[in-house]
Amino acid sequence: MKTFMAKDATRAEAKWYIVDATDVVLGRLASQVANVLRGKHKPTFTPNADTGDYVIVINADKVKLTGNKLEDKMYTYHTGYVGGLKQIPYKTMMENKSDVVVYEAVKGMIPHNALGRKVIQKLRIYKGADHGHAAQKPEVLKIEG
Repeated sequence: MKTFMAKDATRAEAKWYIVDATDVVLGRLASQVANVLRGKHKPTFTPNADTGDYVIVINADKVKLTGNKLEDKMYTYHTGYVGGLKQIPYKTMMENKSDVVVYEAVKGMIPHNALGRKVIQKLRIYKGADHGHAAQKPEVLKIEG
């Protein structure tokens, strides 16, 4: 029997899932969402093809960090200019841009190549419980752990 390799013509229709991030640890949320985005939960998973599904994350502002990470962890980026290293505490990021915190966590867990850039576009993150994707009929995805 030959190994199945997904192609554009044989790829199944992508499903939509909704995840409630209330009181879910950020790392567990990110790793499981990344697996669904890549399609690793399907038997038709192919490493070099986009076989994943769409994921909607709601209540991103209620995600939790374990230990003292809320005070100690820093969001770091560089502007590209000399002396342009910027560091923002995660506590400030969670108050102002909690959707960016979840996005960066998931983005770090998918491949850093052209396929990863295509896959991350299937992620939708909302701070509150309201989202505009009711027409897609998303199924509830339970995060374990």
